[in-house]
Amino acid sequence: MPFSTEVKSELAKLQPKRKCCRLAEASAIIHMDGSLHILGNERFALDISTENAAVARLLYKYLTVSFSLKVESIVRRSVLHKSNNYLIHVPYQDGIGQALNELGILDDHIVVAPGILPRITKKDCCAVSYLRGAFLGGGSVSSPKGDYHFELTTDNAEFAHDLQALINRMGLHARINDRKKNFAVYIKDSGEIIEFLARIGAYNALLKWEDERVVKEMRAQVNRLVNCDTANLNKAVNAAAAQIDDIGIIESKIGIAKLPVSLQEFARVRVEYPYVSLRELGELFNPPLSKSAVYHRARRISQLAENLLKVSRRSR
Repeated sequence: MPFSTEVKSELAKLQPKRKCCRLAEASAIIHMDGSLHILGNERFALDISTENAAVARLLYKYLTVSFSLKVESIVRRSVLHKSNNYLIHVPYQDGIGQALNELGILDDHIVVAPGILPRITKKDCCAVSYLRGAFLGGGSVSSPKGDYHFELTTDNAEFAHDLQALINRMGLHARINDRKKNFAVYIKDSGEIIEFLARIGAYNALLKWEDERVVKEMRAQVNRLVNCDTANLNKAVNAAAAQIDDIGIIESKIGIAKLPVSLQEFARVRVEYPYVSLRELGELFNPPLSKSAVYHRARRISQLAENLLKVSRRSR
């Protein structure tokens, strides 16, 4: 089951106790998934389409219990996606205009409200419920196994900016991505995604998300350390190989015995221990040498080998 579906199934079971919060939640779902049909002379019908059965049941309950509306529920099977689509149809009837006004779909002039009416989210509890409904209607959150991403998707620019403002009102930082056909209000920061899930009440999903995030970041940290160690090891091996080559050049041109005692000792220890780092090589001297002292001797060996090769080329 996709992670977003798990979150929505959990959220759909919450059902706020306050009527104002239930109204805000239902308003958001309708704004995200609903299609309002204007039949003329203040006559309206409403369709809400969702792929989540739990969301369909929740909205059916809100509309029938809270507003006593007659509602038809239709299940359609998508052959292409091999999934069900749930259509909630509210035909024209007495009281539908009043219900749509209370839900903030119509304003007080019985005109379609393109954004969020301030009265719907005036209270903080209603603002949280509205965002929960918006997620139920058109939200998604990635599994933390992949890239961190949360978004609410709508085709209404004004509504998208209202959602962004509502999220930012919670102290979070949402952005909007204009995708030409729709608008995505999104959060990329993992800490803020966790905060959002906590605010809207998705605690079980939050715990699972956090567990997977911790495992993912721990694995990434281990990989970084392994890669760093591997890079350092390769660097040390390549440097040691170059030093041994330099020692071979010196031996063939003038002989190691012609070198100062300090460099003779370096050559002997390096050839005997070809795979150790400079720091480890320094510990093998008597008395032990610092890494910088060993590096200085290796550099002198390298310069001498380079000079001998130059002399050899000129004499040919």
